[in-house]
Amino acid sequence: MSQRDLHDVVHAQILVVDDEADHADTMAEALRRLGHVCTIVTSASQAEEELKYGNFDVVVTDLSMETEEAGLRVLSLTREHQPEAEALMVTAHGDIATAKAALQGGAYDFIEKPLDLEVFRNLVQRAVETVRLRNANSRLQDRVEAAWGFEGIIGESPAIRKVISTIRQVGPSTIPVLITGESGTGKELVAQAVHNQSKRAGKRYVTFNCAGQSESLLEDQLFGHSRGAFTGADKDREGVFEYADKGTLFLDEIGDMPLTMQSKLLRVLESGEVIRLGTNAAQHVDVRFVSATNRDLRSLIDESGFREDLYFRINGAEIHLPALRERREDIPLLINHAAGRFAAEMDRPAPDFTEPAMMRLISYNWPGNVRQLFNVVQRMIVMTEGSRVDVGDVPDDIRLHEDDEHLHLGSLAGVGLDRLEKEAIRQTLVMTGSNREQAAEILGIGERTLYRKLKEYGLK
Repeated sequence: MSQRDLHDVVHAQILVVDDEADHADTMAEALRRLGHVCTIVTSASQAEEELKYGNFDVVVTDLSMETEEAGLRVLSLTREHQPEAEALMVTAHGDIATAKAALQGGAYDFIEKPLDLEVFRNLVQRAVETVRLRNANSRLQDRVEAAWGFEGIIGESPAIRKVISTIRQVGPSTIPVLITGESGTGKELVAQAVHNQSKRAGKRYVTFNCAGQSESLLEDQLFGHSRGAFTGADKDREGVFEYADKGTLFLDEIGDMPLTMQSKLLRVLESGEVIRLGTNAAQHVDVRFVSATNRDLRSLIDESGFREDLYFRINGAEIHLPALRERREDIPLLINHAAGRFAAEMDRPAPDFTEPAMMRLISYNWPGNVRQLFNVVQRMIVMTEGSRVDVGDVPDDIRLHEDDEHLHLGSLAGVGLDRLEKEAIRQTLVMTGSNREQAAEILGIGERTLYRKLKEYGLK
């Protein structure tokens, strides 16, 4: 490989697994000459430890080590702990059938012994470039979604990434979804996203709020009535279940539903049939059921305020939305998104937020969550003149509020240094998108020290 080609090589973290130490050293040295960082282990059990706590782009493993198929065990561990990595299998000539089985199990490729080191390096390099291209595309998608939102959901914190991942998993299915979280966290957005990700996206999406409804009105709204069912019922009327047939029905604040209505709702969900008020005829409905609540349904069950059998029926999959104070790293993204939207509505450029203004907004506890934040940003956009929003432009009820900031700082007293160090490393990795080199630089430690501490604290 020419000197110019060496400069074009993308450097990577590579795990080499081989019980023959000399052979492992030869492979690692061939890769280190290209600038790759190699970690050598000599058994599948040692590989498991590295794969649990390390971070690798490519895993190169011999097939036969302590057992004839130990390499397949390493392949399985790679898929489990390092799903973004590619695995290469090194085999003896007689193991070709097993190596082909490894390809079916997710291996990138295999290479036979004795190794042609030039072929070996090129094969590893192609695997590295595959991983880096995939990661680059993933980061680009993350940045797009952070700026523009996934189905309107803004954020790139681990909690919001989990929410989005769950939506993508459960959306195409038909299982009922229960969305939990405080008021203002965006439960309606998540419900809409579940519908949009489903095969019913082209059908009706119907929403209904159960809060503040009398039992008789709630039953009429949900199940409908026939003509003459009660005074004033001069024609047939379908309820929201019938209206949402073949589509998605979202019942908000389901925790506020009276107990007697809960039993009627359970019957409909179990049978798939609704009976309008004033008639005995059952009508079949096919709806994807999504519900939400800001209440603790498990506590309500203990207090006999919510039926346990209904809870199990509606909770096919639960998506919990964290409070805004639990994902403060998303606040700048939310502010910039809201500022751009509200400024555009006023046909003016979005102002910049100074660091003191941003820090004041980040440190506030936002009891009304994202809804409250957006209302505050809109107020600032309307009231602020000029191209900058400074701390003096933050509304007094936010700027002068004595929140829990000092309690957070005071709570550090008595906390062990190892716990503080672990949390500092974890948050820095989140901030840098798991870039270990950048994280080590910010933390003021070497990469080897950071890697050792990642293993020590059980972090990836």
